[in-house]
Amino acid sequence: MNSYIYRGTKKKRCGYTSGSCAAGAAKAAAKMLLSGETVPQITLMTPAGIPLTLDILEPLLTDESASCAIRKDSGDDPDITNGILFYAAVSRCAGGIVIDGGEGIGTVTKPGLDQPVGAPAINSTPRRMIIDALTEIAAQYGYSGGFHIIISAPEGTALAQKTFNPRMGITGGISIIGTTGIVEPMSNAAIVETIRAEANLRRAAGHENLLLTVGNYSDTFLQDFRPELAGRAVMCSNFIGDALDIGVTLGFRRILLIGHIGKLVKLGAGIMNTHSSYADGRMETLIACGALAGIPRRFLLQIPDCITTDAALDILYQHPNVQKMLQILTERIAYYLAARVKEQVQTGAVIFSNQHELLLETADAEAIIAAMTEEAI
Repeated sequence: MNSYIYRGTKKKRCGYTSGSCAAGAAKAAAKMLLSGETVPQITLMTPAGIPLTLDILEPLLTDESASCAIRKDSGDDPDITNGILFYAAVSRCAGGIVIDGGEGIGTVTKPGLDQPVGAPAINSTPRRMIIDALTEIAAQYGYSGGFHIIISAPEGTALAQKTFNPRMGITGGISIIGTTGIVEPMSNAAIVETIRAEANLRRAAGHENLLLTVGNYSDTFLQDFRPELAGRAVMCSNFIGDALDIGVTLGFRRILLIGHIGKLVKLGAGIMNTHSSYADGRMETLIACGALAGIPRRFLLQIPDCITTDAALDILYQHPNVQKMLQILTERIAYYLAARVKEQVQTGAVIFSNQHELLLETADAEAIIAAMTEEAI
């Protein structure tokens, strides 16, 4: 595929989604079935308005059905399914278009996902792409009957264990996903949609409280801090602002964020995407809070040379006003969390550093933890 985007100053090649693979294979198989001939390529229009010309692999045609495969190409995105084959087997039926999942396609086991419990994990957009493609082929050949399609990805069973699927309640295989049909390298939108899907699972299960962690350090800390809540967390990575927005739109009453001070210190400056490519501000925030706490200038002037927040804390802990500084930081974090959600939900944060045995909690954190604990019982 020869479509590119820029990430920073780097030119990155786009790819196509598992949904495009499934729809393209289904379209080619339907064309083979109705024409009685194999096809080397198929053209597919994606929801993004970008046409794809896809090579058809392993075509198989019988009197009753047709099947073929398309190899996934995720471009320069480190997609775990890059290079695997997605198959479609198509046969005639009396009417309608029935889409089933075969080998390597997961099954939905929890409410709140794109598909109902018991359905194959083939999301709405890929399903629509398949239906549109087969409707086009039926019209082309004057066919008025229906189609039965089985989508499979034999390598998906093993690959699924390396994805979020088991955690999200999709068992036995991978998902057929994609909203545009196109994979954009390192897509932030894809990460945010994963957060949304996990949060929606919690909401569909009746949870009124959303627990967010920012990474593996947070999850490890949570195991010791509140082990009864460990299985309820949604990892939001650097996308704290987006996760808060999702919590509001899904109707949660309370949101608690747990993270290492190295990430959450940025919230003290209102920075809601904590990836270093967006903003840093860690040392500047510590300096501002330290100045407000009355920590002398000679300590603060050492902070800009620090590489990590823990290194900065080593310096700040030499002055007795460090606790006042940490309290100011905690209050600023609480302020910006509430400002992001416009006080529509109760928000709180737990900030930690194992190196300094540091544990900070915003004013509402304990109340939210209590509500979450009661909900978990």
